[in-house]
Amino acid sequence: MESSTLSGPIFYMLVAWGIITAIFVVLLIWRSLLESHEDDQIFIEASGDRMAKEQRDLVQKINTLSRPIMASGVAAGGLLLFIAGFWLYQGLKNF
Repeated sequence: MESSTLSGPIFYMLVAWGIITAIFVVLLIWRSLLESHEDDQIFIEASGDRMAKEQRDLVQKINTLSRPIMASGVAAGGLLLFIAGFWLYQGLKNF
């Protein structure tokens, strides 16, 4: 009886990869939404202090997202390479 190539550990690794990739995509979308609200303006008068503070807070949120985006992207890519290598190993072992 022949087993499916997507059974056992490969299936679970693909599910984990899908979850990590979904997190990665959501973080990218979130960052792009934040960046769309960012303005390139110089606030000179005192009434613009509130708007300048809002822009600084927005830039800080965007910068805070950079580390989780990088980590989830590297994790998704690394896991995909590991899955491909494991799948090839299993295929050659069963050949």
